[in-house]
Amino acid sequence: MARRNDHSREELVELTLRCVEEYLASAPYQSLSLRKIAGMIGYVPSTLVNVFGSYNILLLHIVARTLDDLHQQAQDKLAHATSPKEALFSLAHLYLDFAAANPNRWQLVFEHTMQGDKMPEWHSDRIQNMTGLLEALLRQLSPNKSDEKVVEASRVLWAGVHGITLLSVDDKLFTDAHVDGGKLIENLLTGYLSSWVEA
Repeated sequence: MARRNDHSREELVELTLRCVEEYLASAPYQSLSLRKIAGMIGYVPSTLVNVFGSYNILLLHIVARTLDDLHQQAQDKLAHATSPKEALFSLAHLYLDFAAANPNRWQLVFEHTMQGDKMPEWHSDRIQNMTGLLEALLRQLSPNKSDEKVVEASRVLWAGVHGITLLSVDDKLFTDAHVDGGKLIENLLTGYLSSWVEA
């Protein structure tokens, strides 16, 4: 068993989060526990509580890193887009592809609850960064729309893309014929954006 001073606080945080990410590459977060994580890195559970504050906050750090990964990939996509509309389609497809490639981390993002712990500001900022990308692109498409309308439209699109992604990744579209999640997303965006730009 490693001693507390075998790693600095920063090293222990990185070691822990990297270990959990590697675990989630092949197993669901529900099979994790504070004791299991501590055992995997050679520390006692109380050390992780001292470092992270709680098991919930430890998992929230994984959620934050997942959002950071998604945000970085989104920025890369936006750098190559030639129009706001193309950027929106790219972001939606990225969302689906990211979830399919990282199902356990993606599931943790949307199923994690604070269970009484206060949401840290550093996490709220990450969520705003993601929704802000979508809102900015919608404003470019219809600069005369009110902020309220932009936010509403961004949540409609996000909810639609998220729903398609969820059903696609879980293979619950319930159809005998093959249905491509990417084509469903394109159908959704094409219909919604045509009315958004013209209205």
